[in-house]
Amino acid sequence: MQAAGAVFKLLQGKGGKEPEPKGLTRDEVLIWLKEEEEWKLSFLWQEADKVRREHVGDEVHLRGLIELSSYCRRDCHYCGIRGSRKIERYRMTEEEVMECARTAQKLEYGTVVLQSGEDLGLTADFITSLVRRIKTETPLAVTLALGERSLDELAGWREAGADRYLLKHETSDPELFRRIHPDCGTEVSDRLALLKAAKEMGYEAGSGVMVGIPGQTYESLANDIMLFRELDLEMIGCGPFVPHPDTPLGRLVIPSESDESRNLASESQVPATDTMTTKVVALTRLVCPDANIPSTTALATVNREHGREMGLERGANVWMPNLTQLKYRSLYEIYPGKAKVIDTAEEFHKNLLATLERIGRVPGKGPGGRKRS
Repeated sequence: MQAAGAVFKLLQGKGGKEPEPKGLTRDEVLIWLKEEEEWKLSFLWQEADKVRREHVGDEVHLRGLIELSSYCRRDCHYCGIRGSRKIERYRMTEEEVMECARTAQKLEYGTVVLQSGEDLGLTADFITSLVRRIKTETPLAVTLALGERSLDELAGWREAGADRYLLKHETSDPELFRRIHPDCGTEVSDRLALLKAAKEMGYEAGSGVMVGIPGQTYESLANDIMLFRELDLEMIGCGPFVPHPDTPLGRLVIPSESDESRNLASESQVPATDTMTTKVVALTRLVCPDANIPSTTALATVNREHGREMGLERGANVWMPNLTQLKYRSLYEIYPGKAKVIDTAEEFHKNLLATLERIGRVPGKGPGGRKRS
């Protein structure tokens, strides 16, 4: 690291050799998380983009998102499809999912992501059949994001051909995890254990965090970033905390960015902003240089004009376009504004390609698995 490394030393009041990206310490990560001066942050953005280019190139891997069910047995305090909400639910048929998969193939995406609430109505046999069909009838990689399922189910889906398993732990702080997942019946340690088991089964494993959870401190977030490296994850997603308004956390009064009372608990409260989120994306790229890191839909929701590009220019290399049929998208509103995209998959794809060209990036080819440095 040249410029960014020099700024690290300036902030620490030290001289000497600049650190290598993977050598960032927790203290250095914490300094950057708290940094607010734009001229200093510009060095972080530049270094993250440089490391991204050196390790994963200019390709942006396209993962077609298929939201196959809005049923959920959990009651998380921020999520719009939490089990206790009286909302219209849906569960896609196998043919509907395959229609989306064929769209992904036609648009030359390398992966489909099968995502849902934690729905036990999506039986092990149903997912097994679905994975086998996608792997037999298309060249696509398959990522599963189905929540906390049993080890036997994960093993069966891996045997059927599933390539990746995505399970965000959301925060590594056990107390904060309990606060946002009361009566969940599991701990964050259970999610981390499931991720490790998935890796042992041969899955590429993905996880991630929400940025700006009420009660989340900079110290906690620094721990999350260091944990990414410890877990040796193939995929890492970091998006801003955007609660649905009809949830316990969504009903909290959330002051504006300019409000002096924004940090209600203390000055250590992490804000759920685009800048803070892209700090986490950039630092994650420096700590895990060859990981696949998406520029998330949540980031594009809090900054509709530039959020997606900000993520891609500050370390991200994955985009997850939504392929779910339009009739279902409004029923999978896990946070407000997410379902506002009304373009078809084909229309959105044209805009996506224009965005990539504008920022000097190209769509990835093939499955887009992790390329270890």
